[in-house]
Amino acid sequence: MNQPSPHAIDPTVPHSARVWNYWLGGKDNYPADRAAGDEVLARIPDIPDGARAERAFLVRAIRHLVEEGGIRQFLDIGTGLPTMDNTHEVAQRLAPESRIVYVDNDPLVMVHARALLTSTPEGETDYVEADLRDPEAILARSAETLDFDRPVGLMLLGVVNHIMDSEESYAVVDRLVGALPKGSFLVLTHSTAEIHGEPMLEAMREMNERGGTPITARTRTEIERYFDGTELLEPGVVSCSRWRPEQDGPGLPAEVYLFGGVGRIG
Repeated sequence: MNQPSPHAIDPTVPHSARVWNYWLGGKDNYPADRAAGDEVLARIPDIPDGARAERAFLVRAIRHLVEEGGIRQFLDIGTGLPTMDNTHEVAQRLAPESRIVYVDNDPLVMVHARALLTSTPEGETDYVEADLRDPEAILARSAETLDFDRPVGLMLLGVVNHIMDSEESYAVVDRLVGALPKGSFLVLTHSTAEIHGEPMLEAMREMNERGGTPITARTRTEIERYFDGTELLEPGVVSCSRWRPEQDGPGLPAEVYLFGGVGRIG
């Protein structure tokens, strides 16, 4: 599907997807992204740990949705640049017939997505270039691939924190969740300052002053509000490294600056 591009690529302004790519050791970024990323790393050296922990959380959450929830459709908004264990790869390994729609507002992300995020013959993978703040457009375009009369896994990983106005962010998530039938799931992660405190807030202020993708931190309680109206699965909203971790040793993994949870709709 070829959607019109609402944004042009500006390599002089940092973008969250490309900064994220830089932190994970990727090459799909520009000097402005690396400069912004380095400023954050100077204050919070373990920032890449959060990125890796969130990716591992995605894998565990999708496994639960497919194996325990019977989900075969996924709407992944704020896709970011492709890396290992993308949503369709995890879902289609478990259920090859799974259908996935990726949504992002960065044209560079969409270029890479169309080139790299292919589907199994039994399933389907599609792409929508749109902004999270326009849920009506996302739902309308996604309906060309997904059947909204059947349960859907709504993936909002590290994207709601780019909506600075809290009430607007809650309204957007409510609209998306409200469009999904019973038996669907909301999977959401969000940045917080509860682990790193002021250094995290200062890093976000500097990122915002650079003119890049705005970002904000919210508390655990504020993040829990996104799951209002859903059945929040155990262990609730926690550091995404601690959501049903898979490890052999004693104790829990170290907390990271991204908290997340999974809620069942219905």
